[in-house]
Amino acid sequence: MIIPQLSVFLENKSGRLTEVLEALGEENIRITALSVADTAEFGILRLIVSDPDKAREILKKRSFTVNRSEVISVIAPSEAGHYARVLRILSDLGISVEYTYAFSAGDKSIIILRCADTEKAITALKSHELELLKASDLYKI
Repeated sequence: MIIPQLSVFLENKSGRLTEVLEALGEENIRITALSVADTAEFGILRLIVSDPDKAREILKKRSFTVNRSEVISVIAPSEAGHYARVLRILSDLGISVEYTYAFSAGDKSIIILRCADTEKAITALKSHELELLKASDLYKI
């Protein structure tokens, strides 16, 4: 249920995101999810990719700063109330969500969550019979 995610630190400079995506594309790395958060000086590109270890090495060889972290993924109907339910379950148990992003796949949303306590979050969501995705399932979407 734990999914590896790469975080790439990018200078706020034209073309840096393109460089990352071209490097991964040259090696046939498939991107399942992508999110960019930025400040005035830098951005953080978060990626879920088909081969995180290979992608990390590719980017490190090109002098990108890359970290690997663990996230979880919940599939739910594409309605705000369902997303809120997921967050409510976690907040009621005091599980901090560091960040989240989502994308649609048909009539479903794939919710990505980075939690302070990943194992506790998994247990909580499973106990409420929510569908968590494995990395191998997420890569097929």
